[in-house]
Amino acid sequence: MSPNGAFTLGIDVSSNQGTVNWNAISQANISFAYARASLGAQSVDAQFAGNWQRIRDNGLLRGAYHFFWPLASAQDQASHYIQTLGSLLPGDLPPMVDLEPTSQNPNRDVWPSVPPGNRLPMILGWLTAVEQAFGLKPFVYTFKTFIEGLLGNDLQQLSGYPLWIAHYTTAPQPNIPAAWNNWTLWQFSQTGQFNGVTTAVDQDRFSSSLNDLKALAKS
Repeated sequence: MSPNGAFTLGIDVSSNQGTVNWNAISQANISFAYARASLGAQSVDAQFAGNWQRIRDNGLLRGAYHFFWPLASAQDQASHYIQTLGSLLPGDLPPMVDLEPTSQNPNRDVWPSVPPGNRLPMILGWLTAVEQAFGLKPFVYTFKTFIEGLLGNDLQQLSGYPLWIAHYTTAPQPNIPAAWNNWTLWQFSQTGQFNGVTTAVDQDRFSSSLNDLKALAKS
């Protein structure tokens, strides 16, 4: 935490939030925002271009994330994300990959159809390609029960990547997978309400000060 004991606060958004008024968001106690850039190997978030520009224009630190689709090639997904993002400017935050249940319909996660031995190589393939492209180590976004069940003992090989944990709780700390010793970002709520967003929005905490967050950004 920062010296005064407060977390550095942010939000993350996608087309699910519609058009966000980033000027209004910048008036809240928000220091950073992540926007979904891409999904799988072909889809681009419909709001990404506008979000990406306006987050920066309104003085917030910005980052972009990719929703990983397990039935598409990891290299194709990395290339798609890299092409969608184009480049990072000084002050832009590291990439993030979103690892969570992925459904073709509301009741069927497709991750179990991927052989267990193929799961970690796919994820590492994306992470390695994106890190090489942008020169920043990506965040891994996930939640404890999902990622531990998905990767088992292989999960330890992701522990070198900073953890963005999803755990919706009022507890002072989240539950994190045993492979990590600490969390870097914590999505603590999915029901945030802010002027400038007409829907509920995910709320996030960075584990330290704003200056420490800036130190992770593109130089």
